[in-house]
Amino acid sequence: MAVYFDHRIEAPESSVVPSQLTWHSALPVLAVASSSPATGGNIDLYLQQGEYVEGCHVERPHQPTVLRWHPTKPVLALGWENGEVVLLSHPSGDQTVLPSTHAACITLLVWSSSGSRLVTGDQTGALAVWKVDARGRLQGNHLVKHEYNKPLTCCIFRPASPGDDVAMLARASVSGDESALDMFSWKGAPLKMGPQEGLAFYVSTADGKVHSVDEHCKTSTLLSVEGAIKKLFYLEKREALAVITETLMLSQFTLGPEGGAQEFMKVKLSSKTGQNVDIVWTENSLLITATGEQVIRLWDLERDDNYVLSLDETVGFERGEMINCVSYCAGKEILAAGTSHGRIAMWRMVVQPGSSKGDTKAQWKLQTPTEVEGNVTQLQWGSSLNLLAANNSTTVLILCEHVMSAHFSQQVAAVQLTPAQLSIAQFSTGVHLALQSDIHIKGVCVTKDSVTVWSGKQVTVYELSGTHLTLQNLYTVEPNRVQIRTPQGTVKQLLTFSKAEGNPVLLSVCGSYLVVGTDTAHIRVFDLSRRDAKAHCTAKNLADQIANLGALRSVKCNANGSQVSILISQVNGRPDHKVYFYDVEMDTVTHFDFFTGRPSSGVSHPEDRTELSGRCPVSHFWDESESRLFVCETVPISSESSSASYLDMVDVSVVTLFCTQEHGLLLQDCYPKPPGLQALLALDVPYYYFSCKPSRGAPAQLPHMVSRRALRDFVGLENCEKATRDAMLNFSFYLTIVLSTGALEDAEKLYKSCQRYDLLNNFYQASGQWQQALETAEIHDRIHLRTTYYSYAKYLESMGDKTLARAYYENSDTHRVEVPRMLQDDTSNLEIYVNNMKDKSIYKWWAQYLESQSDMNSALHYYECAQDYLSLVRVHCYMGNIQKASEIANDTGDRAASYHLARHYEGHDDIKQAVHFYTRAQAYNNAIRLCKENGLDDQLMNLALLSNPEDMMEAACYYEEKGTHMDRAVALYHKAGYVSKALELAFATQQFSALQLIAEDLNENSDPVLLARCSDFFITHSQYEKAVELLVAAKKYHQALELCVTQNLTITEELAERMTVTNSKDLSEDARKDVLERLADCCMRQGNYHLATKKYTQAGNKPKAMRALLKSGDTEKIVFFANVCRQKELFIMAANYLQSLDWRKNPEILKTIIGFYTKGRAPELLAGFYEACAQVEIDDYQNYEKALDALTEAAKCLSKVKDSSTGQQEVRVADLQHKITLIKKFVHARRLYAEDAGEAVQLCESLLEEPELDPAVRIGDAFGFLVEHHCQQGNFQVAYRKLEELQKLLPSQNVRYYVSQASLQALQKEMGVPMDHGDTRNNVEEDEVEEDLN
Repeated sequence: MAVYFDHRIEAPESSVVPSQLTWHSALPVLAVASSSPATGGNIDLYLQQGEYVEGCHVERPHQPTVLRWHPTKPVLALGWENGEVVLLSHPSGDQTVLPSTHAACITLLVWSSSGSRLVTGDQTGALAVWKVDARGRLQGNHLVKHEYNKPLTCCIFRPASPGDDVAMLARASVSGDESALDMFSWKGAPLKMGPQEGLAFYVSTADGKVHSVDEHCKTSTLLSVEGAIKKLFYLEKREALAVITETLMLSQFTLGPEGGAQEFMKVKLSSKTGQNVDIVWTENSLLITATGEQVIRLWDLERDDNYVLSLDETVGFERGEMINCVSYCAGKEILAAGTSHGRIAMWRMVVQPGSSKGDTKAQWKLQTPTEVEGNVTQLQWGSSLNLLAANNSTTVLILCEHVMSAHFSQQVAAVQLTPAQLSIAQFSTGVHLALQSDIHIKGVCVTKDSVTVWSGKQVTVYELSGTHLTLQNLYTVEPNRVQIRTPQGTVKQLLTFSKAEGNPVLLSVCGSYLVVGTDTAHIRVFDLSRRDAKAHCTAKNLADQIANLGALRSVKCNANGSQVSILISQVNGRPDHKVYFYDVEMDTVTHFDFFTGRPSSGVSHPEDRTELSGRCPVSHFWDESESRLFVCETVPISSESSSASYLDMVDVSVVTLFCTQEHGLLLQDCYPKPPGLQALLALDVPYYYFSCKPSRGAPAQLPHMVSRRALRDFVGLENCEKATRDAMLNFSFYLTIVLSTGALEDAEKLYKSCQRYDLLNNFYQASGQWQQALETAEIHDRIHLRTTYYSYAKYLESMGDKTLARAYYENSDTHRVEVPRMLQDDTSNLEIYVNNMKDKSIYKWWAQYLESQSDMNSALHYYECAQDYLSLVRVHCYMGNIQKASEIANDTGDRAASYHLARHYEGHDDIKQAVHFYTRAQAYNNAIRLCKENGLDDQLMNLALLSNPEDMMEAACYYEEKGTHMDRAVALYHKAGYVSKALELAFATQQFSALQLIAEDLNENSDPVLLARCSDFFITHSQYEKAVELLVAAKKYHQALELCVTQNLTITEELAERMTVTNSKDLSEDARKDVLERLADCCMRQGNYHLATKKYTQAGNKPKAMRALLKSGDTEKIVFFANVCRQKELFIMAANYLQSLDWRKNPEILKTIIGFYTKGRAPELLAGFYEACAQVEIDDYQNYEKALDALTEAAKCLSKVKDSSTGQQEVRVADLQHKITLIKKFVHARRLYAEDAGEAVQLCESLLEEPELDPAVRIGDAFGFLVEHHCQQGNFQVAYRKLEELQKLLPSQNVRYYVSQASLQALQKEMGVPMDHGDTRNNVEEDEVEEDLN
């Protein structure tokens, strides 16, 4: 994995907004043009890290229009809008102004391939050809000038026709090739020498014409197309010319020997209308465009294929991020794209094993984006260093690729995440840390206590958290020496190297040993175990031992300093496919050759290991503690020199060796690198350590960048103690020796005894014991059963037993691919096999084979058997059976088939059918594109509704720009989720019906301004309920409440909850309470007392909440609310309410009233209640005893009341005491009657003389007592007088209330006077009471 260091150009103050940039093709020099409408423009040059080049500044009062570097020399051609052309030399800054030839804006500046010609062109159609010498200097005036009278747009030179490669023939002659010598001699045929560069070129004009100018500068019209030409490309393999117009119509023309052009292909390129288009052409005929969309489009003109590459949000891109520009680096095989959000997306071409470059979209792998901020408008790769320049509209940044650093030591691993950030993993503690450095990290080294990073100019040492930095040394490579420093940078020791030994360029530390490699291929080993570093051996010149050695690539030593492993580059610069081992004690060099898969000496495996051959080592490590154990990574030889990083390859093998003096090099294990891992970091038994890729879509926390895998023999023993680990390592070593020396029986017994049946299975296979391998897999190792079947089938095939091989291929379930491959040379048996198997995959393979043999009818039959409708349609289209292809696509509904047929119809301009089949293929974006291009507005609406939101938005923009069907534009914006845009357009075009539909999707997340506008609209149209909902969503609660009041709208509980603000960010606390109280007031007015209670409570106004609850009459809730709130005022209010109930018949209510008044600390009110109770006892039940008890309690309550200054309390207490006194006398008289009737009568008589007897004691009760007494004594005369006296005092009352019926009847009988006075009235009243009760 690589990271890009970005360097901002050091622009002078006079520079303004950068407008153009261009790299020299070989030198790391960047030219940047900046322009300002006020001051004109200027050109500046910058170096690799953005350093400003003094003395190379060009400034004019005009705008620069074109910049072009000479292909080999440091000469820059500059074109200006006034027609001036200047040649600027680097680094001298010399300026050469071309003779005045152009009077209009320069549009063309093109160099020939070697730079001997320069073509200039302007806006008026004037074209001039200039001759330039080998030093890049102008030679005289222009060679020729042509007038085309139309603006010139593009110019390309035609490559020279291929001739004999003189340099290649010369090398062959020197090596003794006689045929090459004959070609140089007079005896042979004349040597056909091709010209050094092509001097003929093509130039295009704005009226769609392409003119050809030959090497003698004669011009002729070559071809003509419709519209202005935007790009010209030359297809060298086909000798064809590709033309792209402003409308993105691509046409290809074959060029005849006589100069004519014949069009053989014409297609419309997909693009987003109204956007600037960036077009890139690659040497392998790949056309790449960026049109301001979220994708870039690629057309492979050689394979007639096209596909798109899109941004991935899980990698770090954002939704809606657009791609503005693209640039392709052939050296790195990287495609870069600049986005509108300041990111640079990069796709690296990853070659899969057995495939060719550029086959499919899957081979482009999207990398983690590079952040540069701003809006990236221009990208360009350049120079031999493959640097990338990016223009972000404010400045230019230069990006340089750096392979991410990583290191492992002492159970600590560090992997670089960004240019200045590391991920640290401490495996001993399980801690993961992030380190943010203040420098660009070019290298890292870790120990258990520290992390050291360096940038090439600066070294920084960090102490790990929770550790103490022990005495350590830093080893730095400097010119002619290695310096040993303290962590603070102080030099402790100097290790010098002689001139013959060369400059140190490589070093590595393992345990207590340091190995240093120099640029003259010398190595030296130092012992670090003591205070000062001591030479462990003399300097070794590897050039004497290794043939064809060009330079050292890497050197590593083992834990005891006895062995040094070396990777080298050959003289031709290619990596060597051998790992060399230098034995320090024996002073000998051996090697392991990965081209042959065998070591140079020592004992090797008796069987050839094909997985080791044809490969090249790329990295190597020794175990930190086990000096015998060595590991390296290898890749196929065909890819070790590829510019694509081997980290992205899938065919990487990890090879482990034992290296000893006695036994030489022994292969311990070889296996493919597990998927998801990037590079080997270290070997520390029992684990291999790998750097790994951060998972896509992972959460934002620090990713784990290091993963470990157990060695083959340590699976299940990862956590064993050191003694077991050492024993297992020795077992693995001796087992490797046994296998290598051919002691097969001993190896078999060892595998069986430790029950490693997987290894036993591999052992049987490697030793050719296939029956034992099959039995072991079937009984003990079933997880590898299919793999064993497959391996046996491969073996049988190699032995020529194809019949049995076919059976085992079927057992391994690989027969669909392997059997056709095996039988492809025996077509008759293969056809029989295909027909017998009746397998769709095999049918398809056979059909493809028949198609490749041009047997189309048979291919169609087998494609039909395979139900491969895409291939059926494809072949029918090829054969011209379009009607049959249409029937298949319609009948089957196969999307791929429909898509292919749609492409065919589109290529033949049958737009209606193309739209139909694009729709069936659910390729709605293509169908929409055709509808827009051909004005099919009615179909466009239906297709857009079926497609994704992006396509809906594009269709809506189309309708809006066109100005017709605005209702469709509104509906599509709404459906696509762009509610704000839909509303704005609906308001602007008065689409009221659409407004009602859109408003249903509005919520609190919508724009408050739009919500307010919609609410006004609904108020105007008397849709008050919807208006209230929108006002609430817009958080305009006061207006919503006012509307509810004025329009008498019922406030539902749901609406009330939405108006209940819980977030303090929306409203202040006071405002929130005000809204809630106003809401509760509205609920009160509407009679929704329970809801009003709830809102008053949420507003904190509990008294009002209680009043609302009292209005509801819900006694249970009133009591509950009072008990919950526990406020005096609420207790009193609840008690007052409860008095209005029939508390006389419900003792619980009576108790609750008393309890509430008590809790409310209202003794005065409680006293009043007791007085009421007493009066009830007197009036209803004539129970003066209970009344006396109640009044006594009332007196107690009043005694607790603090007296006020008015004295009313004393009056009330006195009055109450007076009542108590009177009632006590009356009660005493009634009790005394049974003992002393005369005394009781006297007491009663005296009570009647009291001035304020009633209401304490009813007069009727006192007289009734006397009447009863006299009737019982037979004094009817006296009784009658008392009765008459009572009737005079209470003329309106019925005496039956006070005198018993028996006494009245006896009195009537004795006196002969009727006793029915007042009876009639009394009967009427009783009837009325009964009616009320009923």
